[in-house]
Amino acid sequence: MVISKVGALSLAKVLGVTYALLGLLIGGCFALISLAGAGLGGAAAVDEGQLPGMFSAIFGVGAVIILPIFYGVMGFISGLIGALIYNAVAGMIGGVELDVS
Repeated sequence: MVISKVGALSLAKVLGVTYALLGLLIGGCFALISLAGAGLGGAAAVDEGQLPGMFSAIFGVGAVIILPIFYGVMGFISGLIGALIYNAVAGMIGGVELDVS
């Protein structure tokens, strides 16, 4: 079996969703770290006259919203470009050969 062509939009959709899920995971890690920092540094920041820990909490929650969107869009674009490049190269040299049992 030889893969001579890849559906560009199909690959772009799959990579877009995959990267959006990855962005959600990374955004969740950012949120946990930011909330922990807000909890640990909040009291010290108020005593020193700095911004309270609420800024860190808002940044962490924002990461859960912004990062999946950003990662999803970048995954979609890179999947689309990657499929188009693969199709061009596979047209010249013949594609990838798979041995399926």
